[in-house]
Amino acid sequence: MFRVLVLVSGGGTNLQAIIDRVQDGTIKDTEIVGVISNNHGVYSLERAKQAGISAEVVSPKDFPDRSSFNRALLAKLDEYKPDLIVLAGFLVVIPEIVIKKYEGKIINIHPSLIPSFCGTGYYGLRVHKAALERGVKVSGATVHFVDAGTDTGPIILQKAVYVQEGDTPEALQKRIMEEAEWKILPEAIGLIAEGKVSYVKKPDMQN
Repeated sequence: MFRVLVLVSGGGTNLQAIIDRVQDGTIKDTEIVGVISNNHGVYSLERAKQAGISAEVVSPKDFPDRSSFNRALLAKLDEYKPDLIVLAGFLVVIPEIVIKKYEGKIINIHPSLIPSFCGTGYYGLRVHKAALERGVKVSGATVHFVDAGTDTGPIILQKAVYVQEGDTPEALQKRIMEEAEWKILPEAIGLIAEGKVSYVKKPDMQN
């Protein structure tokens, strides 16, 4: 079985989409071995427990410094022996030690069509607010591999969603989740699990 570990920060709607697609067999020969959150008391932990999945918290607030948290997070990831780590709304910068060890085995869902509205400071409602302020007619979501940059890793899947007249950031966020995120994140996991998509490291442009 292909082992997936999901990292979350909030309510876990993307987590639920993954759980549903594993349970109905859309994602084949795959099990969610655990869910880790950086926040205590979030509903994503309850979603995991209801599905019989191990759920734990590794929070920076519980450690004296960031270095201690980084080491603890890596140790916890190692315990699950994941084939793939999925960032499903995980609002913590992934430590360099994690990216190095799990290079090519970490994917993220971002609520825009990268390279638009991505990078440092673009997360959650901030993405949709920026898109509406810019006046774009189309937004969407992107699943990409995680590398040392912010939203700079190779793109796996994208899905466009039309912006509608009178959209608020909240309304656009909801539509993009329903029409794009909840579809392409499970699809990307399935493609990787079946060996149809693999990570190709970007060439070093300095050489």
